[in-house]
Amino acid sequence: MSQVKPSAIRELLRLGADPSIMSFGGGYPDASLFPLEQLEAVFRASIAGNGREALQYTVSNGSPKLREQIATRMARDGIACGADNVLILQGGQQGLDLVAKMLVDKGDVIVTENPTFLGALIAFNPCEPRYAAVRMDDDGMDMDDLERTLERSPGAKLIYTVPDFQNPTGVTLSLERRKKLVELANRFDLVVLEDTPYREIRYQGEPIPPIKSFDTEGRVIYLGSFSKILAPGLRLGWAVASEELIQQLGLLKLAADTQCSTLNMAAVSLFLEKYDIDAHIASIRQIYRHKKDLMLDTIRRTFPQDVAFTEPSGGLFTWLTFPEGFDTARFMADHALPEAKVAYVPGATFFPLEQEVNHARVSYSTQTDEVIVQGITALGKLLTARRNA
Repeated sequence: MSQVKPSAIRELLRLGADPSIMSFGGGYPDASLFPLEQLEAVFRASIAGNGREALQYTVSNGSPKLREQIATRMARDGIACGADNVLILQGGQQGLDLVAKMLVDKGDVIVTENPTFLGALIAFNPCEPRYAAVRMDDDGMDMDDLERTLERSPGAKLIYTVPDFQNPTGVTLSLERRKKLVELANRFDLVVLEDTPYREIRYQGEPIPPIKSFDTEGRVIYLGSFSKILAPGLRLGWAVASEELIQQLGLLKLAADTQCSTLNMAAVSLFLEKYDIDAHIASIRQIYRHKKDLMLDTIRRTFPQDVAFTEPSGGLFTWLTFPEGFDTARFMADHALPEAKVAYVPGATFFPLEQEVNHARVSYSTQTDEVIVQGITALGKLLTARRNA
C-alpha cells in the first residue's frame, strides 16, 4: 500500500470542480454523444425478452455471444482470433491490473513510454515494479531507445504501450515501429501490452494495423474498450490474447470480481446485433475532429510561440510542452484556476521515473465550441502576459 498514493492530479482537479471552471482535464468522452435511445431500447429488450438469464450469473470470461462478436470485429481489424481468445473486462483498466498481477513480481521491470498513461502506473504500482522509460517522438516510442533499454534491463517482464493517439501525448506509433517492437519482444522474450481505448476514434489518415496483428509468438495482449465508442458507464472492455494467457487472466478475473455485469453484456451484445455501431463511431469521429481543430487553431492564434503542442489524428488529447523551468502545476494553481477559471492536467506525474514539470495534457472532447474558444483564449492571454511581464 506504500505504492498506492493519492494523485496530485486529483487534488489539483478538485479545485476545478466549481461549475464556473472551464475544465480541459478529464479524459472523458462527450456525454452528449451517447446513443441514449438505442441503449434504453436494448436494456429494455434484454430484460423483457430474456431477463431471467440477463440478470443471472454467467461464465467468468464473459458472454459467449459478445466474445464472438468482439472476435469478429478484431478479425476485421487484422487480428485473427476466436471467442476463446477474448476475455470481457470491467473496462480496459481492469486489464492493466490483471496483466500486472499475472506477470510482475516485486522488482521486475516494466518498460513504458515516457510519458505514459497515469492510470497504468496506478494499476502497476501495487505490484512494486521497477520502471524503464523509453523516449517518445512524433512517431511514438523510439525503437532504438527501446532496444538500448532492453539491453540494460535483462529479464524485463512487460512492454506497455498506447500505440494509437497515446494518452497523454496524442501521438501514434508508426507501422515500422510496430513491427520492430514485436521483433524486439521476441528477441528479448517479454510480453507486450497493447492498450487501445482510442483506436477507433481516428478522424484523419488511414488506420495502422494493431501491434497484435504482427504477433507470431503469442506474446502480445491487446486491450480494447467500449468506453470511448459507446459509453464508459457500461464498464465493458476486453482483452485478446493467446488461449494460455487468456485462461490465466480469466482465473485472476474470477478471483477479482467473478464476472462483468450480465445485463450490461447482454445489452451491448444486442446493440451490436441491432444497430450499426460503425455508423455511430463515424459520427462521433467527425465531432471530435471538429473540436480538435478548433482547439488547435485557438492555441495557434493565442498561445506564445514557445509553447509546443502535438497534432493528433485521433483520440481526445493534445500535449503541451512549455519552456524549461515552467511549472504547469504551479501555474494552474496560482494563475490558470483563479484568474482564467481554466483547468488542465499538469504533465509531471505521467512520467514514471524523472518527472518533467513543463508539460500539460489538454482534452478537447467534453467542452462546447464556445467553452473551447473562451477557455483556451483566456489561458493564452495569461501565458502571453506572463512571458511579457
